[in-house]
Amino acid sequence: MAIVLGIPRYLLGLAYIVFGLNFFFKFIPLPDMSGDGKAFMDILINNNFMLVVKIIEIVGGVMLLLGIFSKLALFLLMPISVNILLFHTMISQDSPVMGIILVSLNFISFFAYREDLQGIFRGGFKE
Repeated sequence: MAIVLGIPRYLLGLAYIVFGLNFFFKFIPLPDMSGDGKAFMDILINNNFMLVVKIIEIVGGVMLLLGIFSKLALFLLMPISVNILLFHTMISQDSPVMGIILVSLNFISFFAYREDLQGIFRGGFKE
């Protein structure tokens, strides 16, 4: 069972390393954007916001692949996964498939660490 739950972690790490490095080296051609999606991405790139996000993606992906601070990496990458999903569904009107895959892999990976993470998902305050 540990192997089955580890596969999504490795896939998520690999995806973030590949797409993070693609921002710098452009080895996978990306489709041209237009409209609001292009305007939004131009703002993110021109302000170096996307540079910081891509560095976090690469570092988080490496952490997941190596199994170093994997839970921290999942928490760093989950907001990025959700924003990719929201960008493709709400701003660019593209297919949300990649966002759905990334969010799903993130949730499955969280499930693999459910015993370790149960404290943060429990509501209420400690006295």
